Amino acid sequence: MSLADLSLDQWRSFELPAARRIAQEAAHQVDGRVTAVETVEHLGAPLHRGRIERDGQEFALIPGGAVTLGFDLDTWQPTPEQAADYAESLEQGYGYGPDLRAHLAQVLSPRRSVTLAAVLMAVEDENLTEPPAGMPAVLAARGLRMPSSDEWEHACGAGADTLFRWGNDCPLGGDPYDDHTGPHRQLNGFGLRIAYDTYSTELTSDVTAAHGGDGGESVCGGYGRVLAWLPLATANRNPSMAEFAYDPDGGGLYEDLSTRPVLPL
Repeated sequence: MSLADLSLDQWRSFELPAARRIAQEAAHQVDGRVTAVETVEHLGAPLHRGRIERDGQEFALIPGGAVTLGFDLDTWQPTPEQAADYAESLEQGYGYGPDLRAHLAQVLSPRRSVTLAAVLMAVEDENLTEPPAGMPAVLAARGLRMPSSDEWEHACGAGADTLFRWGNDCPLGGDPYDDHTGPHRQLNGFGLRIAYDTYSTELTSDVTAAHGGDGGESVCGGYGRVLAWLPLATANRNPSMAEFAYDPDGGGLYEDLSTRPVLPL
């Protein structure tokens, strides 16, 4: 089996020694070294985390296969607290619809099934050093590429079908920037530091999407608690932020944007 064909279901089925062998094979293939293989509890079952270092940068092993992405609004209901908080935001002139469900329909990607190759993905995002259009060439010189939006969503959610990578709820007692102990500060299922700060905005190869944050707009703008947390939602593609990032007027701010390099297997 090619390592690129490794599926999430297969990865979950391995015992830890087998997972270590797969990680070693991956490290050998990219001229890297394994720094850690551990097993954590994720979605009620064990999940392995494999880390590989290459050229001073750490990557997590992200299995692929047939996966389901996006968010199913038809089976979701906001909590009373979420609905009330959004209603307050709406009174202040924020939001894209008459209720939270309508707002989410404008910013989240739809439920869908895709097939992805297994890859190595950077544990940490890195700031752009060129305008977005120039980053593919910059990364290619290091044997890397930008992730696709589908790859980013899959890597972030790690199989979770909830609004956020940790569940459907968010701490409404404060905003995510000031909350230093919330679930967004923890590594995700695959061991990535991802969707952790709304001031972060990660770009992918999809010019219509931005992930993991909105440059702090929702926090600075006083949009309300639930709208402040929503940029961290796994399926949030933040089309308005993406439009700004690729607009000539926003191009000069590219150093405030980031991407999460992928090392193909």
